Amino acid sequence: MAVYLITGIGGFIGSSLARELLQRGEQVRGVDNFSTGKQENLASILGQIDFREADLLDLDAMKSACGGVDYVLHQAAIPSVPKSVLDPIGSNRANVDGTVNVLVAARDAKVKRVVYAASSSAYGDTPTLPKHERMTPDPISPYAVAKLASERYMISFYRCYGLETVSLRYFNIFGPRQDPSSPYSGVLAKFITQMLNGEQPTIFGDGEQSRDFTYIDNAVAANLLACEAPAAQAAGKVFNVATGRRVTLNETFKLLQGLTSYSGPVAYGAERGGDIKHSLADISSAEQHLGYKPKVNFEDGLRRTVDWYRSSRS
Repeated sequence: MAVYLITGIGGFIGSSLARELLQRGEQVRGVDNFSTGKQENLASILGQIDFREADLLDLDAMKSACGGVDYVLHQAAIPSVPKSVLDPIGSNRANVDGTVNVLVAARDAKVKRVVYAASSSAYGDTPTLPKHERMTPDPISPYAVAKLASERYMISFYRCYGLETVSLRYFNIFGPRQDPSSPYSGVLAKFITQMLNGEQPTIFGDGEQSRDFTYIDNAVAANLLACEAPAAQAAGKVFNVATGRRVTLNETFKLLQGLTSYSGPVAYGAERGGDIKHSLADISSAEQHLGYKPKVNFEDGLRRTVDWYRSSRS
């Protein structure tokens, strides 16, 4: 039995990781300051985990949290392009300074490995598709710059201190427990809850922008594979986590119409600053080095997500 520390455990990815680890019989410790995470995401498992309400910027708290830990799954962040555009200092503090604190604490505690939730936003809006890890990063938003900087910190702590790190560049993760009420939450959580309520959703732009939408179970599997992969295959490296397929927002809206029984039209608004036009991942490196394969395709993931939001309303 290993001990896993999950930062941002109150988020929908962090809480999903916790549930999977508990099912596997592992010990789970978690930290969250609930700036974006939700206490209700942990309500059903709180008695099974060692939870600590703490901020990543509190180095002493992070050192305490890392004590006796085998693996750190670093999910905590302010995961928002628009918010970073409005508040670049706050975004940098949470997403870069917080990460350095986690790394220092993990190094000092002699943690076996840190797996980091990196972001596909590091690629920017380069026209080349699919995006692969050997491409030169070209981040647009302060959020993307912060996530890339943290990714480089991961690599540097492996090279300088021997702390094994793996960075996973997430491509548009979606699924149950994603907060639809946040102005910065994922587009699918918003669309699903709005359409289930009979409310008109809004697409920013013409709807032809495309995303490699990735269901949460795929991200969970990638994190645990990243913990287990041989160091020669994974340590100090970066991997895309996605499905290798892209869908436009217009196509997504049509699929959701069938799943939610929403019969109205979609509204269109002005494009948002910092958003990229197209996103598609090459996942061959993760397949080769981590043994990663997408477990759930987009349509099945969308159906599961709609079912969860529908049941959570009752």
